[in-house]
Amino acid sequence: MTAYALARLRPEPVLDPEVLDYMDRVQATLDPFGGRFLVHGAPRREVLEGRWPEALVIIGFPTYARARAWYDSEPYQALLPLRTRHMAGDVLLVDGTPDGYDPAATAAALRAAYSAGTTPTGQETPVPPMPQ
Repeated sequence: MTAYALARLRPEPVLDPEVLDYMDRVQATLDPFGGRFLVHGAPRREVLEGRWPEALVIIGFPTYARARAWYDSEPYQALLPLRTRHMAGDVLLVDGTPDGYDPAATAAALRAAYSAGTTPTGQETPVPPMPQ
């Protein structure tokens, strides 16, 4: 299943030369893991709800394991400070949805889990009552 690295970055008004060096070199750290940019900075965007002053980056990977291996890799960890010294932000890794994903089936599983007081994976959890 595909996975994604997402970053919401708050770049300074002037890009530091280290950030440009990071940009020059980051693709070489992605290549061994099958990573590719899907969105880089989102220069054209339309905010439909809320506020979004930050830059958006989305990188796709073939699997979560490859995404994690890229982030933890020595070449990327050596490069990372070139960006983090100059751009604050939030970064996360997420699994994509499998082929044929059905949000209605997910809703049904969540309803059943709430009724049983468990999560869809069967782990007991305190769950609030379902809204009526």
